[in-house]
Parts: sequence; structure tokens; C-alpha cells
Amino acid sequence: MKQFLQSLLLIEICKGMWLTLKYMFVKPRVTINYPHEKGPLSPRFRGEHVLRRYPNGEERCIACKLCEAVCPAQAIVIEAEPREDGSRRTTRYDIDMTKCIYCGLCEEACPVDAIVEGPNFEFATETRDELFYDKERLLANGDRWEAQIARNLETEAKYK
Repeated sequence: MKQFLQSLLLIEICKGMWLTLKYMFVKPRVTINYPHEKGPLSPRFRGEHVLRRYPNGEERCIACKLCEAVCPAQAIVIEAEPREDGSRRTTRYDIDMTKCIYCGLCEEACPVDAIVEGPNFEFATETRDELFYDKERLLANGDRWEAQIARNLETEAKYK
């Protein structure tokens, strides 16, 4: 008798319609309007690579080549020369982003936090040639994202 009344009064359909109306008018929306609104990113997010500088403007990379050695995809190429003051700095630092698997090992291997995977995930290109990053482009990315990278590294320092 109970099943007959439920099917006669269409209880299941009414419950479904109530749920639909509740999510249409009462509950807040969960979707975001992507290009104009952006969701939160984790400080551990690994996006576009950057080379960082010290506050005085000098590049951080000391040409130890640990990132090149640890890269499983062999996407990093480094060449270095000694400077007049005896320190070594890179003359060439290239990353082939078509090979990169965004594992973060280069970032973990760097003793001076020179190479970091930054917060930028919007770097789509039209050609493959645009995905070959040289030293100048990596340093420009670092200059652009330095404030946010420093904040992320500071919040994650206690977990390293």
C-alpha cells in the first residue's frame, strides 16, 4: 500500500525537484567564472619554472649543476664559466619544457633555491619553440613572480 501511494503521489519526483530548486536558488554556486575569477592555489603547486635573484639583483644560480644531474627527463642544460672574482655563474641555462615532467626534483636539489617551479600555470603556447626556456626568460619569470614565490617558500620552509 505504501509503494502504491508513493508511486501515485510521485514522491521521488517531488524530492528530486525540491533538491534541484534548492541548489538553483538557496545554495551558493560552486563553479567559478575562470578567466575572471581564479581558485586558490596550494603553496606547493609546481608550475612554470623560474630562476631567482638575490635582493641585490645578482642571480642565485652558482652553477653546481645538481638540477641538471637530478632531472629524470634530462630537460635541463647548464654551461658555466668562472668569473673574475673566482665564483662560478651560468652562461647558459636552458630548460626544454616539452620534456619536463614537473617532478620538482630540480627545485629540491638546488642548495640556494635558484630554480623554483612558480605559481604560473597559464603558459600555453602556439608553437613548440616557445617552450624552450633560456636563461633570460627564466630570470624574467623570476622577476615577475618573486613576491609570491618568496611567500610560498616561507610557508613551506618548516616542511623541508
